Amino acid sequence: MVPRLLGIPLLLIATLAACEPASPAGTGVTARPVASAAIPPASAPEAAAYPLTLTDDTGREVVLEAEPERIVSLAPSNTEIVCALDACDLIVGVTDFDDYPPEVADVEKVVVGAQVDVEAVVAAEPDLVLAAGNELTSSAVIEQLAQLGLPVLTLYPESLDEIYADIELVGRAIDRGDAARALVDDMEGRVDDVRTAVADLDPPRTFYEVGMFEGVIYTAGSGSFLASLIETAGGEPITGDALSTSIELEDLVAANPELILLGDAAYDPTITPEAVASRPGWETMSAVAGGRIVVVAEDPVITRPGPRIVDGLEALARAIHPGAFGSGS
Repeated sequence: MVPRLLGIPLLLIATLAACEPASPAGTGVTARPVASAAIPPASAPEAAAYPLTLTDDTGREVVLEAEPERIVSLAPSNTEIVCALDACDLIVGVTDFDDYPPEVADVEKVVVGAQVDVEAVVAAEPDLVLAAGNELTSSAVIEQLAQLGLPVLTLYPESLDEIYADIELVGRAIDRGDAARALVDDMEGRVDDVRTAVADLDPPRTFYEVGMFEGVIYTAGSGSFLASLIETAGGEPITGDALSTSIELEDLVAANPELILLGDAAYDPTITPEAVASRPGWETMSAVAGGRIVVVAEDPVITRPGPRIVDGLEALARAIHPGAFGSGS
């Protein structure tokens, strides 16, 4: 992944929007039903019978005439889901942000600089396209691909439960239902372990720095997935605007974080605890005065809503409550 601060707002779109609420009216994205409604969580996985009709995260019905053999993924999180279901060999198109797992490095790039190359997608001859919602994949592009006869499933999970549901949705689409259920079971167990570990601990007021650009501070938006993840990890999230994800310095100072987590330091080595502590106006915050400024190297998995999100949650919990996870924390 390239350093985020080289290209905001492009990289804010790629990183922040995946953690934010559905876009406002006028963006062309319909507020969606919870993905799990399309996949009864209590039912055991069944072998897929094609033609198969699925409902994606925008509420659209998508028909798969046969088991997919060629998949184009328009978001790194979607790629990771497919690969986690042991189907990496089916992927024939990815984005230039895809960096995991290593075997996708040589797959054709059909999204460059967050722009979908429709001709390249069509040339890949996919029988399933996995798009991203909330305009991460343009709704106009999704409509264009659908009109060209390509089955497009759009994924946009806004909670851990919806990530689970999307994994199961993809599992059904590619006839990997058993693998999807096993993966979700493992993720749920690990999340429960985190919740148990932090349940009786006081949640510190936690500011997660997603980025700074031209003096604007970006963090978890109010009501966002990232904010909920911090809360699950045992913190009390300090949030910015629900849509822009920005927060004014005076509001941050007034919130008085007890802990500052530097997600953007994962991409920019100049962002250090010492550099942050020297910023004008930050010296009065409890986190700065108490030296509780922590680099979060795991930001790529914290802000990518895929199978490794639990790795991100565990990293957040260790950063927020370092004494709660034993000597390996």
